[in-house]
Amino acid sequence: MDDKELLVKIRNPESRNYGFNLLVRAYQQRVYGLVRKMVIDHDDADDVTQEVFIKVHKSIDTFREDAQLYTWIYRIATNESLTFLNKKRRRFFLPIEDIGNELAAKVDAMPGASGDEIQRKLQKALLTLPDKQRLVFNLKYYEDMPYEQMSEVTGTSEGALKASYHHAVRKIEEFLKND
Repeated sequence: MDDKELLVKIRNPESRNYGFNLLVRAYQQRVYGLVRKMVIDHDDADDVTQEVFIKVHKSIDTFREDAQLYTWIYRIATNESLTFLNKKRRRFFLPIEDIGNELAAKVDAMPGASGDEIQRKLQKALLTLPDKQRLVFNLKYYEDMPYEQMSEVTGTSEGALKASYHHAVRKIEEFLKND
């Protein structure tokens, strides 16, 4: 079922719940994957993903369809992930480096964290990046999202996204070289 059909079902009061369940099934794994790459911890990723779909449910009637549905959902997921990380820093009065160290410890503790040792090292390298750069890297590298769509998701110009991705790649290469 395509996005237009989903929206028709969601906007029809008689099939709203069914349509929304279909939407969740269609996008839950992708949203969870994006969120998990940002917040690292499984339980936190579950919570943030649930918040994303709560926000989608509350505001689906205001979706204007000037963007693709998944782009709109990804934007909500991106904002929720960044908000979660900022709240976590403020709640524990932690500087950015300490959050990075905490998340890196979780990467080490994850059984079979996305496979092998190289993947673990990449995850640790990603944790050294600022949140926005990490987000851009994840969208480009893991999601293979074009810059045009990333611009819609993040509200950032394509040029700034390309620069951010380039800086992220350089920092990751440097981290891996020094590790």
